Amino acid sequence: MGKLSWRIWLLITALLLSLLAISPSFESGVLIKSIEKNSTAFESGLRSGQIIKSINGQKIESIEDFSKALEGFPTKEKTKLIIQTKEQEYILFTNNTPKITVDKIPLTKIKLGLDLSGGSRALVKPEIKLSSNEINDLIAVTSERLNVYGLTDIIIRPVSDLAGNNYMLVEIAGATPSELKELISKQGKFEAKIGNKTVFVGGKKDITSVCRNDASCSGIESCFSVQGGHACRFRFVIYLSEEAAKKHAEITKSLGVNITDPRYLDRKLNLYLDDKLVDSLFISKDLKGREATQISIQGSGIGKTRQEALENAKQNMHKLQTILITGSLPYKLEIVKLDTISPLLGEKFLYSIFLAGLSAIFAVAFIVFVRYRKIKVSLALLFTSFSEVLIILGIASFIHWNLDLPSIAGILAVIGTGVDQQIVILDESRTKKLSIKERLKRALFIIISAYFTSLVSLLPLWWAGAGLLKGFAVTTIIGITSAVLITRPAFADIIKRIEE
Repeated sequence: MGKLSWRIWLLITALLLSLLAISPSFESGVLIKSIEKNSTAFESGLRSGQIIKSINGQKIESIEDFSKALEGFPTKEKTKLIIQTKEQEYILFTNNTPKITVDKIPLTKIKLGLDLSGGSRALVKPEIKLSSNEINDLIAVTSERLNVYGLTDIIIRPVSDLAGNNYMLVEIAGATPSELKELISKQGKFEAKIGNKTVFVGGKKDITSVCRNDASCSGIESCFSVQGGHACRFRFVIYLSEEAAKKHAEITKSLGVNITDPRYLDRKLNLYLDDKLVDSLFISKDLKGREATQISIQGSGIGKTRQEALENAKQNMHKLQTILITGSLPYKLEIVKLDTISPLLGEKFLYSIFLAGLSAIFAVAFIVFVRYRKIKVSLALLFTSFSEVLIILGIASFIHWNLDLPSIAGILAVIGTGVDQQIVILDESRTKKLSIKERLKRALFIIISAYFTSLVSLLPLWWAGAGLLKGFAVTTIIGITSAVLITRPAFADIIKRIEE
């Protein structure tokens, strides 16, 4: 038979890398999907993405086990709760049911979109036409607002249509359409208070400027070790209007100095978004009774490592800067399209599509066997088709692409075009006028020509329908590109070995 060609080795390498990217998992436990901010569980250090292995020594292998372990809550008195995750142990003292949402651990790193995992999706249009930068600012504010409500399993991205209109696509797993509509339709408000008195509100009325991306007035000041890890402090400057500065002076002139830390006043500057406390900031004693238009905002980020603390500090600083720049949503929003789908229905879709695709591949392989009378040819076609699907899933996992129904349709389209092109290779390989090498070259030329035609026709779908067909375009482009570069040449070599 001879040695395998480099094309076949390339296919084998791509398959191994795809399996590595997908990373099948057989781990037990439950995955934390979200934790309500400012809750006891959140303050203890638990975060979304962690895997719970046991609660008070009781092994957790399913969502039912998790529910049974918390059946005794709420309680009259505070109860000790020991939650063991994959990484470490957390101890809570609470009399309320921990505000944690859990789910099954995914079997692979393949991310499923809303169509398959369940939840709600809204296509949102601002009242005025926005530029790309403006829509990104809107997304930053919207993300902050939704995170304040404790919703962490959120995807918000900009999309546009062929007319050049920019939209915001919001997807929240597990949320109902009414909940999503309620969260997005409110424009919201931002307030900074000392006690019960409002000092300034977000936006241009009270805040004239916020220092960003300028090391002279914004950045990380220092990093240091703390118990259980590291911490990094950040600082940035905001500029208040004259009216807000006068209000600040009036409120702070009656404040005393903090006994614990005399560098600050005895009251904090509390930041509220939609009447929910977002953060509390120290007020320097030098600002007491002063009409200061320039205020230094400080904060910190913590982590197990110095790098993690540094990244958290940067994220916290960016979050505060975003809130102070705009506060509430800067534009009134209109929900153009609102969809919902249950996880159960999503599983049925996926199961039905899987059966349909599998049946189609085996049916084609049988027809090929009937026509060419060679079982090796049918097996080669089956192997190549499954390889293409595995490579698409591997690349999607690597780039963290969410597979939705349009994406699945794209995979099916790739299988269909793949079978067509493999039959072209089979037919060309049986032409007796030329050598097998020349015949396969001609077949590959036809396939490459068809590839560029398909690629050009798919690019408009990237933007069509305000981006809702992007999944189809992305997976199809990934599929046909990997096919032309990897699977088609390998299939041609396999057929050449069979014919020879």
